[in-house]
Amino acid sequence: QVQLVESGGGLVQAGGSLRLSCVRSGRTFSGYGMGWFRRAPGKEREFVAAIRWSGNSTDYADAVKGRFTIIRDNAKNTVYLQMNSLKPEDTAVYYCAENIRFYGLRTTETAYQYWGQGTQVTVSS
Repeated sequence: QVQLVESGGGLVQAGGSLRLSCVRSGRTFSGYGMGWFRRAPGKEREFVAAIRWSGNSTDYADAVKGRFTIIRDNAKNTVYLQMNSLKPEDTAVYYCAENIRFYGLRTTETAYQYWGQGTQVTVSS
């Protein structure tokens, strides 16, 4: 079994920065990669960023390119999401997830098997 715990959410002003953490525990097998998703009020959960456990390949949603960075630390079994230049539309519950089934970077919810409980990010204007 795999457990994922997000932290680092909070209230920040537009233009500010926030760094989210996702700590993995449980079985040693690391799978193929990790992803960050978010769910804004009244919207479906959407892809934010993904990174492979092996290598440096990453992928980002168009809405966050140039502002968000996904970072992996294999030794700490942790993935981070550095969020800069935050906008009110970034307000959402952010979830980390692990893909242990499908090869390569994945951007859809169905490609991920383990999910954290989420951490709230609120960006004020």
